[in-house]
Amino acid sequence: MATQHQSQPAEACPVCDGTGWKQVSVPGKASRMTRCDCRISARNQQLLEKAGIPARYKNCTLANFNLEMHEISLSVRNAHRDAQRFVQEYPLEKQGMLLIGSIGVGKTHLAVGMIQALMQDKGVPCRFCDYRELLKEIQNSYNPAVQATELEILRPILEAEVLLLDELGAVKSSEWVWDTVSYILNSRYNEQKTTIITTNFPDGPSGNAQKEISRLKKSREEEDARSASREETLGDRITDRMRSRLHDMCRVRTMKGPDFRTLHKARA
Repeated sequence: MATQHQSQPAEACPVCDGTGWKQVSVPGKASRMTRCDCRISARNQQLLEKAGIPARYKNCTLANFNLEMHEISLSVRNAHRDAQRFVQEYPLEKQGMLLIGSIGVGKTHLAVGMIQALMQDKGVPCRFCDYRELLKEIQNSYNPAVQATELEILRPILEAEVLLLDELGAVKSSEWVWDTVSYILNSRYNEQKTTIITTNFPDGPSGNAQKEISRLKKSREEEDARSASREETLGDRITDRMRSRLHDMCRVRTMKGPDFRTLHKARA
């Protein structure tokens, strides 16, 4: 006799009776067997659990992306449309997306919505990776007291069918950071794996590259003044070479608009 402390057996699916297969009638033809929806749902749930999406973003979908908050931003609307098209066309079209924009414009919500849709609608294995947290994990792996190795940390990032790399460039550049970024991006590029990326830094060349471009056009004093006031770009944060590689890997979409979080608070 079962007690309240003993687990009760799960009820079998009423459609397939726990077999995982259901019979489908095809007009004019013999009926056929296909995977039951219960198994598809269970598989998709496993994909979601393994994706590593932070709790803050678990409910972010393309459907609940609030376009009303961005009624004046055509670039955000276009990015949302392109995200939907990406999901529809995958895997026939495997080029990723690079979403660029200021804080709070909705880049991460849109990117998470894309991988949520891929997992739920198409059963595609995806993985969320916070760029800053990844670098911390790799650095910690050099500590003898930590069990995980750098390769063990990087393996799921490199092997993910679709990777979402959030906040690219958020960590100040160094030779070690550049080496890590180039290894990840080059590996995925060579294996033709799809990568979705978000960044707060504008899509422009590094300061050194800009100086070289304008060297013959401006005086040294003008160049120095411009360098002192210029905003850091993606080229500064990940090198011009890696920025060029991203243009091969991804469609670039710049999202311009107000901070969604500020707007939400103002209207609450």
